Amino acid sequence: MRVKTKYGALTTFLFLIIHTAFALEPIEPIPLVQDVDPSKVALGKRLYFDQKLSSDGSISCASCHDLDSKYGTDLLPVSTGVANAKGTRNSPTVLNSALNFRQFWDGRADTLQEQAIEPLTNPVEMGLESMQQAVAILSADNDYVSQFAQIYADGITPTNITEAIAEFEKTLMTVNSPFDQYLRGDANAISAVQKRGYQLFKSYGCTACHQGVNVGGNMFQKFGVLKDINLRDAQQQVDLGRYQVTKNEWDKHVFKVPSLRLAVKTPPYFHDGSAATIEDAVNTMIEFQLGREVPVEDRDAIIDFLSSLVGDLPEI
Repeated sequence: MRVKTKYGALTTFLFLIIHTAFALEPIEPIPLVQDVDPSKVALGKRLYFDQKLSSDGSISCASCHDLDSKYGTDLLPVSTGVANAKGTRNSPTVLNSALNFRQFWDGRADTLQEQAIEPLTNPVEMGLESMQQAVAILSADNDYVSQFAQIYADGITPTNITEAIAEFEKTLMTVNSPFDQYLRGDANAISAVQKRGYQLFKSYGCTACHQGVNVGGNMFQKFGVLKDINLRDAQQQVDLGRYQVTKNEWDKHVFKVPSLRLAVKTPPYFHDGSAATIEDAVNTMIEFQLGREVPVEDRDAIIDFLSSLVGDLPEI
């Protein structure tokens, strides 16, 4: 690595020491710049907020993933779709979702573009009969026809619709959090309590599942590792998680590990929204995932650390 600085060799040497030390940490900062196509982003943004892409004209992507005041969620246990239909799982934040290795709680979509299809055609979400119906709706709008034609040689297609939405979602990053600044070498970016919370987060074993750029979102894990936890939905059904995708017995009660980047801002928690507060969620993790005795003051320090993960909201 070559570092250019006007402050001389000593500053360069200290920079390299700091950079090398933080490179060994289990958490990495979110990149400050995203590689996206601006024209596709603009189109995807328009599609993201457009309610006409639902069967009754009442629901958009933003209905369940509010970017204005709810940190990319709707802050509900489960979301409400067309005709007041209720979903079966909690809507995770769309912010930083491009950093996830799979999409949905059960990981059934490999990419953001694949994920974008399902809400549009899910009968309890946006309720379209097919992606061809989405094409027909947009093709009746001359502005959309023109905008797609300027970007895509083949105009409005299912693939181009979902690609544009995904391109917009790639920009929804919460960059430059206090903790990311700390990782980049600013020792004063987080408080002493947050530093202690981070050390506890590591020493208690939380980083076994919550690490990487998104502090999660990069693996599957059983919900209830050390102690069975059979949470039931409103119909008293147990959610078998990834098993519903793979039919593999080992995948029963297995879910994608959620990101903790915005955990303090996005209650309720877990795939069913069963934990109302961040304290409830951490207590559940301590009991069922770690099997540890954790003093309240340690738990609260960990939560204080989690608050340092919240970065700047994207400009929409």
